[in-house]
Amino acid sequence: MAAKILANLIVMGSGILARAVVQAYRQALSNAAKSGVTHETLQNAVRRGGKVMTEQEARLILGKYEILFEKNAKNGSFYLQSKVHRAKECLESVYQGKAEGSPPS
Repeated sequence: MAAKILANLIVMGSGILARAVVQAYRQALSNAAKSGVTHETLQNAVRRGGKVMTEQEARLILGKYEILFEKNAKNGSFYLQSKVHRAKECLESVYQGKAEGSPPS
């Protein structure tokens, strides 16, 4: 009998909690839409959708090259290794373009 009551309490509590989470999520979306955050987020996603690294981002990553590779050696992060490699490629293309006198593509 006690197990049945406990099970009912858990099920009812879960339902109430789920409804509260959904309501909070809807309110957060509504607030974000009013403040323009969703539009800004979509623009950032479109900008980064091409996965093209900017020169500034590449400089930031490669400026910490040794630290990043030490951490990568310990944790073995493929993502980190890839970002550092892309940063290197980005800066190489920038400097090759400057050496040739043409802007990088």
